[in-house]
Amino acid sequence: MALFCAVKSNNPSVIGLLREGKNPPDKRVPLSPDACKQLMLLYPGTRVIVQPSPIRCFTESAYREAGCEINEDLSSCDLIMGVKEVRVDDLYAGKTHIFFSHVTKRQPYNRGLLQAVLRKEITLLDYELLTDDDGLRTVAFGRFAGIVGAHHGLAAFGKKSRKFELPGAWQVNRLSDLFELYARIAWPAMRILVTGDGRVGKGAVELLRAAGIQELSASEFLEGNSTDEGAVFCVLKSKDVFRRADASTGSTWDRSHFHSHPNQYVSQLAPYLSKADILVNTLFWSAGGPRLFERSDMRLPSFRICTIADVSCDIHGGVPATLRFSSIANPVYGYDPQNETEIEAYTKDSIDIMAVENLPCELPVDSSELFGQQLLESFFPSWMHGGLEGKEIKRSTIARGGTLTDGYQYLGPGYGFE
Repeated sequence: MALFCAVKSNNPSVIGLLREGKNPPDKRVPLSPDACKQLMLLYPGTRVIVQPSPIRCFTESAYREAGCEINEDLSSCDLIMGVKEVRVDDLYAGKTHIFFSHVTKRQPYNRGLLQAVLRKEITLLDYELLTDDDGLRTVAFGRFAGIVGAHHGLAAFGKKSRKFELPGAWQVNRLSDLFELYARIAWPAMRILVTGDGRVGKGAVELLRAAGIQELSASEFLEGNSTDEGAVFCVLKSKDVFRRADASTGSTWDRSHFHSHPNQYVSQLAPYLSKADILVNTLFWSAGGPRLFERSDMRLPSFRICTIADVSCDIHGGVPATLRFSSIANPVYGYDPQNETEIEAYTKDSIDIMAVENLPCELPVDSSELFGQQLLESFFPSWMHGGLEGKEIKRSTIARGGTLTDGYQYLGPGYGFE
């Protein structure tokens, strides 16, 4: 538990925790009971009102014990916090909301949500847009997406190879329980490739290390291939995976240029495709950017990968075999590289794909506790002292009082309205 000293706030607030209404249900919360208690101690005069919910990973009694109020009505709140997209009927007109809205890429399935935000004159903040002065995100569930995604990769390979069995992460209570389970597994020889070393990639690596799997350098991974080496993994950064199309292999990597012009880069992952059994992909993919490999590569006899945990979950994106999202209940489907179609998983001819888009939901207590601590350390100092005028807050504001802010005017025409 983090320790804080009480500070004077220029903007004492009433914070509301909205009940999650999206289906499938999400048990996560932006603030755990302990985080709420810390918030009220840190900023005297602050109140937290929690809307009743039958699905949260924390009980209402735990929130009461922390000093929160339980009330269906959040209309008195200055800031209403959720996790996933809020149902239109659950939005409070004229209020400030913060949640993962998933509208900044003009996602068609959330067009009606943004229209309702504007119609109801809501001020919308988005966790995904909370960044520091260097542009780095300050709050995210990414670590647990990587952790659970890597676990799914192991579980799927175990089921396909019939060499070990693992439960879903959602079937254990805490991350510590998962790590204790690994201690009892005798891992077979298997070679795991992790692409990406950001917050999500680091989560995947954390899990693999906790599982006792040996880490190799890129050169060691390419040189080795023996069953005697046991279970091993290797991590590749973006600069290891991609290169400029107009330059020779091994040329200087330019991260800012890559993010500005992804279409000018190509994959250089080919040497690894014959060396790995499991791929855990955590790399963000931009439309028009390079894929890790093409479908034609998957038909080559040398393509060894039989299990892909696509944590990034970009449909027809960086992993071209990611045909659709999968679910926590049924996380894996098969891909037939010859016909480029979905088939039954865990068969002789399938390459098995995991593409669950809400992975942190499987460890809701751990992920919620970390998320709340991140909010206490970064978001709330800005909110309590500057309100909507705080630098970090302004960067994350998509709409204010029902009007798109300057940085997000493009969403109007993109969604078919002004």
